[in-house]
Amino acid sequence: MAINVEVINSGKENSLSILRRFTKKVQKAGVLPRVRGIRYSTRNVSEYVKKKRTLKHLRQKDYVLEQIKLGRMSETPVRGKRR
Repeated sequence: MAINVEVINSGKENSLSILRRFTKKVQKAGVLPRVRGIRYSTRNVSEYVKKKRTLKHLRQKDYVLEQIKLGRMSETPVRGKRR
C-alpha cells in the first residue's frame, strides 16, 4: 500500500510555501510513522535458509572439535588478552 504525496506549484507560490504544504501533506498521510514502524522489521526466513544456516553451524562446530582433538586449537579461547 504505497501512498504518494504530490504537491503542484500554483503559479506565484515560492519554494518555502510549497515545501511547507508538502510537509503538511506528508504528515496528514501518515507516511513517516509507517516507514519508521517498518524500519527494523525483518522478513520471515525460509525453511531452506534456516536449514542451510544450521548445517553451516554444525560443520563449523565439527571442525572446531576436530582441531581441538588434533591440538591445533585450545579448548577455551583466549579473549581480551592484554599486552
